[in-house]
Amino acid sequence: MKSGARFTVCFILFLLATVVFWEGCATTGMSRSVKASNSIQQVDSDIRELIVQIDTTGASLDALVLVDNPDLKKSFDAYTKDLANLDTKGKKVIIHMEEMKVRSTEYFTEWERQGETYTNPQIRELSDERRNKLASIYAQVPEAGIGVKRAYLDYLSDLKEIQQFLSNDLTPKGIQAIDPVAKKSVQDREAFKTSLGPVIVALDNIKAELYTKKQ
Repeated sequence: MKSGARFTVCFILFLLATVVFWEGCATTGMSRSVKASNSIQQVDSDIRELIVQIDTTGASLDALVLVDNPDLKKSFDAYTKDLANLDTKGKKVIIHMEEMKVRSTEYFTEWERQGETYTNPQIRELSDERRNKLASIYAQVPEAGIGVKRAYLDYLSDLKEIQQFLSNDLTPKGIQAIDPVAKKSVQDREAFKTSLGPVIVALDNIKAELYTKKQ
């Protein structure tokens, strides 16, 4: 192959490699962005479902410990089912909050890396400004979520022990004995729901920044 032709082939290969590289960067950035956005939606949906389930399970427990409950077995089965659903939904929230934290970190790390490739100083400045702002807003979620896992596990533990106690003594006397613990769980229920409030606010702040049009 002549040197001129060899040079042309090499140059074309170089251009192709460059195009693939930048397309790869764009795809990676877009992929991480989509994952980060999806994780926000997932956590938001999970938490709202969990709050509904908290109330449903609480109502089942309240019905179970009613004085002169005409059908303890039916009420106990309903409570057991709702408690299992609460356990499942609570675990989803904890897992997805951790995933959101990881994906957000990956997203902003990749964004920062790609931002360093801009040769236009104005675009680089805009990229840094936007990334820092969003990173700050995203960080509100794990900050707001501090204590949620502990509150959830403490609350769930009490509910499970009530269920275990009554599984061995599902009688009017057993209900009467466990009633003070069941009443205390109402306070724990509200405290747990309250701990989720700041997380919802933080998620709403992210959604407002990402999806609300500026006037």
